Amino acid sequence: MNAQITGLILIVDDNPTNLSVLSHTLKSAGFKIRVAMDGESAIELVECESPDLILLDVQMEALDGFETCSRLKANSATQEIPVIFITALSNPQDKIKGFAVGAVDYITKPFYAAEVIARVTVHLQLSFLTRKVSEQAIALQKANQELQNLVHIDSLTQVANRRQFDTYFDQEWRRLAREQAPLALILCDVDYFKKYNDCLGHIAGDICLQQIAKALMRAVTRPADLVARYGGEEFGIILPNTNTEGAIRVAERIQAEVEQLQILHSQSEVSAYVTMSLGISSQIPHQEISTEKAIAAADRALYRAKQQGRNTYCICNQ
Repeated sequence: MNAQITGLILIVDDNPTNLSVLSHTLKSAGFKIRVAMDGESAIELVECESPDLILLDVQMEALDGFETCSRLKANSATQEIPVIFITALSNPQDKIKGFAVGAVDYITKPFYAAEVIARVTVHLQLSFLTRKVSEQAIALQKANQELQNLVHIDSLTQVANRRQFDTYFDQEWRRLAREQAPLALILCDVDYFKKYNDCLGHIAGDICLQQIAKALMRAVTRPADLVARYGGEEFGIILPNTNTEGAIRVAERIQAEVEQLQILHSQSEVSAYVTMSLGISSQIPHQEISTEKAIAAADRALYRAKQQGRNTYCICNQ
């Protein structure tokens, strides 16, 4: 037998003779065997060590095979284990009931060794193939997510990148133009960042940007808001359904979060610590204004904030 389709089989039967014969048959075929003589014991065994397949007698005292199978299928940890019923019952209604509670097949008593091995092998193959497909699907989903991260996430700061910023701003601009609701944008720049890099080195500069990005994420709390690395030491925050007053509150939270970082900046001309200048724009999108002009408005406000001494914010809505 191919080693790929061997596995652990749990045999559940309250007849010692049946247990012995089935165990011998399956062990001879290369399977590992566990046995239980009642349904309760079987459930306990499965919880301790999950088998690859269960051979389950239907007619047992106390907890019969149907109820045992129902309990196994009701448990998310055991519901995927294939169950083959072993029975002397020949009534089609009994078989229908077995399939209804979750069995994948029947082996009728008296059983034949070749048939038992054949049915067990087929269902193990199906189970292993199903599991492999599921694992491959999970791996593919993970790979797709990693690919999406490469496309949309800035690798240094782990916030959205410029591509995602442009895509999301355009999307929200069109949506809010239909709804005639305001869209706010904050562009913010780390003050005297080149001097910070020149003094402390690019590794320190990278760490600084990572801390800034986390501070921005703390300041921006709504799921629809987007924090993105706009370029270099500049970040952009998109705030859908936000007027100027709301954007100012976010800008003030940003300044407070950055101030709490207390990142020393000996080369800054405005503070002993790292600070940011911010430009704010908020307007109701319409066809006469392009997204480029809307972004340019926030950029002009940022430029004015720098002209006014940095470590502050300015507003421009046109």
